[in-house]
Amino acid sequence: MSEGNGRYRVEVGFLGSDIERIFAANKATLGDVDLTEPGVIEGMIGRFIQQRVDLQNEAGQTCPGTVESVGEDPANPYDQKVVLHVDCSGVSGQIFYNPFRLLEAQGPRAKHLVGIGEKGDDSQLTEAQKAGREPAPGQVMIFPGDAPIDLSKPLLTPWQMAPKFFAAGVEHIVTGYDHICFLIAVVLWATRAWPVVKIVTAFTVSHSITLSLLALQIVEIPSRWTEIAIALSIVYVALENFFTRKVDGRWRDTFFFGFVHGFGFASGLIEMGVPQRAIAPALASFNIGVEVGQIGVVLIVVPLLVLIDKLFFKGERNPRLVQICSGAVACAGVYWLFFPMA
Repeated sequence: MSEGNGRYRVEVGFLGSDIERIFAANKATLGDVDLTEPGVIEGMIGRFIQQRVDLQNEAGQTCPGTVESVGEDPANPYDQKVVLHVDCSGVSGQIFYNPFRLLEAQGPRAKHLVGIGEKGDDSQLTEAQKAGREPAPGQVMIFPGDAPIDLSKPLLTPWQMAPKFFAAGVEHIVTGYDHICFLIAVVLWATRAWPVVKIVTAFTVSHSITLSLLALQIVEIPSRWTEIAIALSIVYVALENFFTRKVDGRWRDTFFFGFVHGFGFASGLIEMGVPQRAIAPALASFNIGVEVGQIGVVLIVVPLLVLIDKLFFKGERNPRLVQICSGAVACAGVYWLFFPMA
């Protein structure tokens, strides 16, 4: 959406931790500056974002822009926001939004939530747009590998954005080695399907609650405390395997620790940026993606253990195998306790 006469307002949201990581990775290009001077950090952030997002035509001609403001996003307490004004009145042809130099600076798993709108406030929305039945001005999620956004075409509705949040939920489990270790530890003694179903169901119920509470900004927990609690949960369930082989009651463990892991899952959703007008579809599809990912892990691990039982241990679970795997998981948990995952 434009402000008229070929001029655009572009709002780029990001986490404070993201910009710290980006600055650390691009330190050589930033030069030596005195960060204690008022406005210096904000100016650096504004220039950094401005230099890495473009409005341009199909031939690659870029529209000039200026930084209007850098600061907290009033709509999301987790986010900072850079607001740019871009003038495309002197650039002919259709205009595209291209943020891929920013995504490249963020890293291979980056996702980008951007707002392109007229005023940047809900007073300009119709009732249908507020309810999510029509595209809201200027919110779209961009992943690496996507095409630049054609600003002449309607933006996606909240539910049309859902597959990207679903994919991010799956990715969060597949690349979340701490969560994978937890799931492996709680099923190492499992030989029957029903205890595994109860374990997964209990974990799903509890982590869905805390994921929703944090994503909806009802509660807030410091990320470092969440990381410590997740690491301790991994150590606990791994060490428990040395003292009991009963898995029928382990659903209680996963239910209790699922509340903790839910905060970890929520961090993955928050890092993407939750569209304020698409919270419901974003939360639902991300959570479903997490479930699909965790079920996929369990469907690989448990049949593999059963196959190993049949091939090497006469159909029985070998205690030494469980102890070796549990020891490795416990060591990983202790490591993450002191050196949390980035």
